[in-house]
Formats: sequence, structure tokens, C-alpha cells
Amino acid sequence: MRCTGYCTAASYDVLRLFQTLGKLGPVQLYKDTLHFQIREERRVRGDLFYFSYGAVVFWGFSEEEERKFLQDLKEFERDSCSRTEDEFTYIYGDDLKIEEDEIVLQNKGTLTKLAIAHGIAQSVKLNVFEDSIFKTYETTKWLPAELAVKGKISLSRRAISRKMGELFIERNTINIHTEILDTPEFFWEHPELETFYRRTAHYLDINKRVDILNRRLNVIHELFEILRNELNHQYSSRLEWTIIVLIVIEVVLAVLRDIFHVI
Repeated sequence: MRCTGYCTAASYDVLRLFQTLGKLGPVQLYKDTLHFQIREERRVRGDLFYFSYGAVVFWGFSEEEERKFLQDLKEFERDSCSRTEDEFTYIYGDDLKIEEDEIVLQNKGTLTKLAIAHGIAQSVKLNVFEDSIFKTYETTKWLPAELAVKGKISLSRRAISRKMGELFIERNTINIHTEILDTPEFFWEHPELETFYRRTAHYLDINKRVDILNRRLNVIHELFEILRNELNHQYSSRLEWTIIVLIVIEVVLAVLRDIFHVI
């Protein structure tokens, strides 16, 4: 059976989604998460977990069914993004285990699936941040290289200011959302389930990836400082030349007045 996580947006309109899903079947609201269940002949057909930060995890759905739900989800998205996904298969066994993208569940409990889904949702959200940081790096890596070779950046003040704005927005947007990569508050109320989440997060290298993300955010901050210093340098140089020109004009006027008595 399939278990798939997607990140499709910065966030979802959870209240409206809750109201809409409630008309279709059983829906349960947890901390920052909606659980929607599909039943057939009194048995659970599939579970969906919608996370407020723009991620959704499917348990027991076909790829075609997932596409249909994702299409319907678009109207509830805020700031849609390029979709990222993690795909697994799952079976039932004696002990929880995740190996080679296969999840072994001990039981069919909803909360067990939710605990694992938290880790999967964080992973696909992290994918979005990683892709965004990589694109920023690719479009700006020439700046410090040019500064090292030429001693200056061949951008106008306007272009530098624009680039600084882009870097500031990028860094702040990710910083604001990185708290969702911490241990979810759900486990404050259900500490007995945290082991399932921890194993999933470990398998998906959540902590290591967050550390790398933070280091890359620091690089963006350093690049921002480089651009700010360059902008200040350009301003200082321009101011110096303005002062020099004014002094030259003053000297010329003094010569014309005192020597040639022109003025």
C-alpha cells in the first residue's frame, strides 16, 4: 500500500478545509492537523492528514486518487508552491520499522499514522526550503566570486538594493517557518507516540537537513552583509567624488575671482 507526502503551498485555509471535508465524511481536528478518513463497508479505506503549513500525507490511496485530492486542494492553498513529495509503501508487522522506503506498522491505529505523518510532512516541507535555498545560491554565487577577483561588484546601486531585498525576503520567509521543523506540539499531549515520529525523522535525516539549511541561511546572511558593505562603499565613493568636484569648483571660482577678477 502507498503512503505519500506532498507539500503544495505555504499554508492551507484549515478552517474552510475542515468545513468542506466535514460534508464528505469523518474529519478530526488535531493540533495544526486535519484528519480525513475514507470508509468503505464499515472499514477504513484510507487516511489523509492535512497540515496547516501546506503539507498533506496520504495513507492507502492510489496515485490517481491522490491526484484528484491534490487538485481539489488547490482552492484551499495559500501561496501555492512547486510540489515536492516523498513516497513510501507500508505493510503491517510485529514492530515499527522504516527501511528502503518501506514502513512497517504494528497496528492500524490512526494516531500511529499521524505520528509518522508528522515526520513525512516535515520532510516534504523541508524539500521546499532546500529547493528555494539552492535556487538562491545558484543565482547569487557569482557575486562573492566577482568581488574576490575584481574587488567590486558590477551592479548598480539600484540592482544591489533589489538583490538585498530578495535575499532578505528569502531568509526571513524560511526563518519564520523553521519552527514547524521542531518536534510538533502534538506530542506534548501524546508523548507515547513520539518514538514513532523520532524514528521517521531519523530515517528522513530531518535534524541533519535542518542543520544544513541553517548553515545555508547563514551564508545568505553573509552575502546580504557583503552587498550592504558594497552599497555603503559605492555611496561613500560617490560622496567623496561629489566633495572633490565641489572643492575643484570652489578653487576655480576663487582663481577666477582673485586672479582674473572675472567674478
